[in-house]
Amino acid sequence: MIILGLTGSIGMGKSETAKMFEAFGIPVYDADHAVHQLYAKGGAAVGPLEAAFPGISVQGAIDRGRLGAAVLDDPDSLARLEAIVHPLVVQAQAAFLERARHSGAKLVVLDIPLLLETGGAKRVDKVLVVSASPETQRQRVLARPLMTVDKLAAILKRQMPDASKRRQADFIIDTDHGLDHARDQVKALIDRLLLETKHA
Repeated sequence: MIILGLTGSIGMGKSETAKMFEAFGIPVYDADHAVHQLYAKGGAAVGPLEAAFPGISVQGAIDRGRLGAAVLDDPDSLARLEAIVHPLVVQAQAAFLERARHSGAKLVVLDIPLLLETGGAKRVDKVLVVSASPETQRQRVLARPLMTVDKLAAILKRQMPDASKRRQADFIIDTDHGLDHARDQVKALIDRLLLETKHA
């Protein structure tokens, strides 16, 4: 089974690309969705996080706004948060991979926004970076509700530059030319990787 790590900076089309893999029948693990589940009512992170940061849960679920305020500009609090959440995310990911192996999947995708920033490339077989021109990226992100130029600058500062990501990629999907063009690239990549598994 080939584990393909999917990543890309904000506004590059990573989520849409992940949906394309799913539409072609490839199992996709969504790291952001996994965290949402951990924070939701009954989620495994709710109890430990409320104990570490009292007052951040509302009606049995983590209030992301309160959590953000509790750890903002405080490296120690952020480290405590990561120490609680990271092992739970790894557990969820391991369970996903186990299910995929059990079902006989030949290819799976791990959709992880900060894959390269967090050393996640070591845990996947191949890295796919979704990319677009800086102009396209800027247009897409600034069209989002409540997004500002300053917010975008702050987000980009936390993310590895796109050029660095591209250098570390085994494959690149270019989303500058619309969904159909991106879908064709995804299909070609799936065919190529599945062919590799046949010859392995």
